[in-house]
Amino acid sequence: MPLQNRVDPFGAIHATPERGLFLGNRGIIHDPDTRTLLKRRWTLKAWIICECAFRGRRREPMGRNRPGGPNGQGLAGWTELFFLDEVTALSAGHRPCFHCRRERAADFLNRFGKVFAVNAPRAPMLDEGLHTERAASGGRPPVVDAATLAGLPDGAMIANGSRAYALRGNCALPWSFAGYGQPVPFASLADCNLVLLTPPTTVAVLRQGYRPAWHPSAG
Repeated sequence: MPLQNRVDPFGAIHATPERGLFLGNRGIIHDPDTRTLLKRRWTLKAWIICECAFRGRRREPMGRNRPGGPNGQGLAGWTELFFLDEVTALSAGHRPCFHCRRERAADFLNRFGKVFAVNAPRAPMLDEGLHTERAASGGRPPVVDAATLAGLPDGAMIANGSRAYALRGNCALPWSFAGYGQPVPFASLADCNLVLLTPPTTVAVLRQGYRPAWHPSAG
């Protein structure tokens, strides 16, 4: 039985057998005794994207991965969440981790500082802004018209109802937990009611030149 730990582009968390390329977290949101999610979906505003493999460390997903606790059984630690790729994680409102992805995190933060004219950007400043924009934390995704769609950068994600698409090369790639489908021309979405899933702050960073990691199915 798969654990409920896979994140979709809307930021919702599902139980599905497919695996992802990236790991991340939003704090402790699971019960380690039942290995199930609690009602809350975050305990921190810092939603991060991590490497699945880092310095040989091993964890039990949704288990007790921190020393301490009653009878030395350990504490919950943070809750492991998984993403198809970095494009998906960015859409859900996460950003690169400064511990296991330091260079990528610094690149992301520096581009954030450039686009918003912040001389010494700090991660909490970025997290605060993202938290107001994430669909999963109450943000309202902006409507996307034809002109806006044409101007969005590669790596941004949009949605038509419950169907999510990643933008690449002037086409929209249908998203699924297993990977991306065949490219759809923008013209095919002209009459759809589209919204922007990727937080506007992240879209601005993508426009500034940040290049997220894609799942191989994106081609």
